[in-house]
Amino acid sequence: MNHTLTFTHDDRQDSVEVPTGTLLADAARLAGIDIGQPCGGQGRCGRCAVQVTSGTVRRRSALRLTDADIAQGYALACQTVVEGDVSIYVPPQEKIERRLTTDRVVAEVTVPEDYEYPFSQTVRRLPLTLNPPSMDDQTDDWARLQTAFRLQHGIEHLTCSLPVLRRIGGVLREGDWRVTAIIETIRPPDHPTIRLIDLLPGHVDEYAPLWGAAIDIGTTTVTLWLVDLVTGQVRAQVAEYNGQIARGEDVISRIIYASKNGGGDELRQRVLDTLNSLLELACKRVKLPEGKVTPDQIVKATIAGNSTMIHLLLGIPAASIRLSPFVTAVNHPPPLTGREVGLNVNPEASVDCLPGVASYVGADITAGVLSSGLADAENVTLFLDVGTNGETVLGNRDWLVTCACSAGPAFEGAGVVNGMRATTGAIEEVWINSESLEPTYRVIGGGKPKGICGSGLISLLAEAFITGVIDKGGNVNLGAPSPRVREGAHGGEYVVAWGAETESGEDIVITRVDIDNLLRAKAAIYAGFTVLAENVGIPLESVDKVLIGGSFGKYINVEKAVQIGLLPDMEWTRFEFLGNTSVKGAYLALLDWRKRERITEIAKRMTYIELSADNRFYEAFTSALFLPHTDLSKFPSVAEALEKT
Repeated sequence: MNHTLTFTHDDRQDSVEVPTGTLLADAARLAGIDIGQPCGGQGRCGRCAVQVTSGTVRRRSALRLTDADIAQGYALACQTVVEGDVSIYVPPQEKIERRLTTDRVVAEVTVPEDYEYPFSQTVRRLPLTLNPPSMDDQTDDWARLQTAFRLQHGIEHLTCSLPVLRRIGGVLREGDWRVTAIIETIRPPDHPTIRLIDLLPGHVDEYAPLWGAAIDIGTTTVTLWLVDLVTGQVRAQVAEYNGQIARGEDVISRIIYASKNGGGDELRQRVLDTLNSLLELACKRVKLPEGKVTPDQIVKATIAGNSTMIHLLLGIPAASIRLSPFVTAVNHPPPLTGREVGLNVNPEASVDCLPGVASYVGADITAGVLSSGLADAENVTLFLDVGTNGETVLGNRDWLVTCACSAGPAFEGAGVVNGMRATTGAIEEVWINSESLEPTYRVIGGGKPKGICGSGLISLLAEAFITGVIDKGGNVNLGAPSPRVREGAHGGEYVVAWGAETESGEDIVITRVDIDNLLRAKAAIYAGFTVLAENVGIPLESVDKVLIGGSFGKYINVEKAVQIGLLPDMEWTRFEFLGNTSVKGAYLALLDWRKRERITEIAKRMTYIELSADNRFYEAFTSALFLPHTDLSKFPSVAEALEKT
């Protein structure tokens, strides 16, 4: 039996007919209403709550709803099914603040010294002049084009797709038999093959800009660099939240959501929408004397991302990634085109999804190992990607071992009441006076604060611990002599900024729940690299350098990160913060076929260790759930700081 659902939202109403048993979340989607499901529709987060104002529904779960909530008609959209005609009020949905272009987004990129366009690049532009057909020469257009390639450029093996083949005759005649070819050199073991990407009428300057894109699909943020392949210069850098966030803040939630009816298709479309909007934005940022750049002029793209992100982008089922024995469908995707992937670039553009290693160590890490220099290091080096998934690589130019642990999105501002991304208005650093417990803070862009970003949370947690606002277990000291320490809706909390100081007019706080989320995130990362080092018998003290990547890696305060037990207690000179190593690796692979082959070699020689099968990880994780650790002897500098307070 079908039922009519009427949704009231944003001062309007929309109706839809659905059969008995339909989830409210699915019905809302059919009505064109977007209800966020940060836990992937598992009913864990409670953030998809809607209010049933009339009609009959059945709640399969009421987790995070109180008896009073249920009495008022509230229900979880992802866990409630329709059993009759229903009217539903959808509360205003959480708005994800869009990342702004600030100095924290734009990275300084130097073109590699060994980059030479004609020799390093697989995509080139070539001029061709053909003899027109006549009654004495009735050679077909395709054969005539192949002959011109052979005689003028020494190219023997030329291939093209059917859509390109259909256009050849018209382009040759439009250009009066003078054309410009855009080609890609494919390098198999025996001999190179040339693929015709596009054919343009007339002769175009061989050294005019030829466009490519280096892309990092992060669980939280998607980053794109628009590159002139002729000069190697990055001409635009853009970033945006991954549109999939509304259906899961971590990879496991998204895998679960993708396995539901139509979930995989929706997640694929969401990330494609994000990518295509970034392509448009990047092209608009480039100003040329001869005219504007458009996405269809992009003829090559390299994509890095964790294994789940690559699977979801390509529409490949990802369910096996989260199920024992944790195997991907593919670690090394074959070469693809823009048309196949769904990117709004040249339909024949080369799209190269870089190779990964395992279910939880993907192309973002192989690209990072290349760009960080770890693959060429003489001494033992530790590489950390500090993000939603805490990946670790240990080794040097002779050997590499790797592991991953789910850190969660706390350090990226999610799962924290007043957390936000590192953009204008975010508190990025905090200091607390040890006597008055009064804070001072620095805000990105100046002005009134809107929330706290990852680097600010690390700083705040460390300061609160060192000054006694919280104890080593993360408990807020409610007896502290300060009005900023108080009991809140989520237990003890500390007020960083009073409402009169903030943009929203509401207090910015850190709660006990926030602290728990941060402790779990830092404990997972610390346990990951300590167990990895134990597995290969390398004491952390013997690690020569610690390389830190990740979207906010370069803004972490080393002292504060050590004080909370996120990083090992070492001399500061041994830490190097590199920023987004994934997109940098994608950029290097985009420019140079030799660097691209190096990433494949890196992926093949990395040994993956599955932490879920190692009891030592759970023990190490439990020990690291304290500030800075249960064993304070591992953090002598922190012990010294505590003695001084």
